[in-house]
Parts: sequence; C-alpha cells; structure tokens
Amino acid sequence: MILAQLAAAVPSSALELILASSGVTLSVLAVLAVLSLLSWAVMLSKWRTFREVERAGEAFHQEFSGCRSFGEAEGLLLVRGEEGAHARILKRAVRFLDDLRTGSRTGAGTAAGALTASQVEALRLVLDAETNAERDRLGTYIPFLAMVGSVSPLLGLLGTVLGVISAFLGVARGGSGNLAAVAPGVAEALVATAFALAVAIPAYFGYNIFAARLNRLDGELDAFGTEVIALIAREGRL
Repeated sequence: MILAQLAAAVPSSALELILASSGVTLSVLAVLAVLSLLSWAVMLSKWRTFREVERAGEAFHQEFSGCRSFGEAEGLLLVRGEEGAHARILKRAVRFLDDLRTGSRTGAGTAAGALTASQVEALRLVLDAETNAERDRLGTYIPFLAMVGSVSPLLGLLGTVLGVISAFLGVARGGSGNLAAVAPGVAEALVATAFALAVAIPAYFGYNIFAARLNRLDGELDAFGTEVIALIAREGRL
C-alpha cells in the first residue's frame, strides 16, 4: 500500500518534477532562468550588432580602397555619413589633420604640409585610441556571457546539494530508507544541475564566438588605421 502511494506521488515528467520541487530548488531554477533569458538577450543583440557593423564596415572599406587621395576619403564621409566604426576612425584622422592645419595657421604647428615623425606617431596613437574605443563599445556585455557560463554550474551544484540534503532529511523524518522514498528527492536535486548546464553551455559558446568576432574586427580596424596613414603618406604628407 505504501509503495503504491509512493509510486503515485512520483512525477511522470520533468515539468511535474520542477513544479513539485521544494522552495530552495525553485529559487535556484528561477535565478538560472533569469540568467538564461539575459544571456540569450545579449547573444541576440550582439549577433545583430556585429552583423550590422561587419556589413557597414565591408561596404565602407571597399569604397575607401577606391579613394586615390585623402580628399576623396574625406568626401566619402560626406556621402556615406559618419556612422560605423571605420567611418569614425577616418573621421578621427580628419579631425587630427584639421587640428594640425589650425595650429599651423596660428603659428603653433609646422609650416610645411608634411607631418613630422612625432606627429605621425601621435596620429597612430590617436587612431589606436579610437580603435580601442570601438572595441570597448562593441564588447559591452560580452564578459557577462563568460560570467553566466562560470556561475551557472555553481548555482546548479548549490541547488543539487541543498536538494539532496532536503531529500535525506525527509527520508529521516519519514523513517523509510528505500529507493522509492529517496529517488524523487534526488531527481529533484539533479534537475538544478541539468538546468544549470543548459544555461551555461550556450553562454560559453556565445562568449567564445563573439570574443573571436570582436578580436577579428579589432584587427580589421587596426589595419584600417594603417591604411589611413598610408593614404596620407601617398600624398607626400609624411
């Protein structure tokens, strides 16, 4: 009779097992659910952002490659606008040269059109700073995915340990140590671990994918800055 009652009380699906879980397990699952939603929101947002940045950067770079003078490159900003990482780097170079021209007219800069070695180095540093700023902007919330991937298994383990403790305390109070009495509590505890892995694995994949794309884009922007300096050099300004 007792075994029949235990068998009837055992959940027949994972959903029923979750709904019948204790407050501790439900609390852990709720935290994991929130982390999962946030991580997926970050991944979808970053996927859209990187797709737009990469498409805009490729189109801008193709047109920039066709420019035969820095004046044409400046005109490209007027045609395509200043939105996009590549455009902002070029705009930063234009602003740097405009500041040098202003300084030259006021007597604070060099009178010659060619840049000095220190000015070229300053331009390189300015473009590197702009590249780092773009990297920081695009890399926002990507470390959050690594945090979710690291913390979720620990939260799942915490839920499992607390669930197992609760299950054995229930067995001790009921005075029955057979498998039918212990198994539901242990299964409930293991649900937290399984759910935690389901949260952590996509977050880990997302972090590695977007970190790789960010590194690749950082290299492209650094190379684009070098191309901007090279275009200035072709005009004899260096």
